[in-house]
Amino acid sequence: MCFRTKNNKTAHELEQRFKAKFLDPKWYSPDIFNAFTFPQTPIVANNQPNAIQGFTWGLIPPWAKDINIRKSTLNARIETLDQKPSFKPSLSKRCLVLADGFYEWKWLNPKGNLKQKYLLSLPGDEAFAFAGLWNEWTNKSTGELLNTYTIITTAANELMSEIHNTKKRMPVILEPEKEYDWLTGGDLAMANDRLIALEKD
Repeated sequence: MCFRTKNNKTAHELEQRFKAKFLDPKWYSPDIFNAFTFPQTPIVANNQPNAIQGFTWGLIPPWAKDINIRKSTLNARIETLDQKPSFKPSLSKRCLVLADGFYEWKWLNPKGNLKQKYLLSLPGDEAFAFAGLWNEWTNKSTGELLNTYTIITTAANELMSEIHNTKKRMPVILEPEKEYDWLTGGDLAMANDRLIALEKD
């Protein structure tokens, strides 16, 4: 699964790479994003494909009573997207989740209490887009509108099967020339075979 991503690109670099403008760049700073803190990260959503917006990681479907559901909607398995009530309302709400790396842990013993952390990226540390789904949720108590997203995952390739050697999953990284197709309803075209790994302490 994918629970920690990296984005070291500046706002200008992201705008150049994805041919979109930040609606408000003041909130953004390059960082490592931990999913369990439900961070706001840079997104290109299909409601404004020429804009980079800040959405919160952990999808909250419109029917949710509170935000607690987002603990289980950080990732969405591609095989069951159209079967899960949490994700079905978002099938037409697609987004690009902008990053230049993500972290995964390899279990070094059966209990999983000895692990090695790996940073996964593309050659040249280039920026890329995870395939995602998004939706907007209104807090009925406060009236606050929250835009949230999930990262789509798929079966691990050979490299990721060696690293993520328990669940054997990985996030879907889109081929650059297919990013707009994904936003506008096309099929997934993955760049996962281009991943490289670097051991991190």
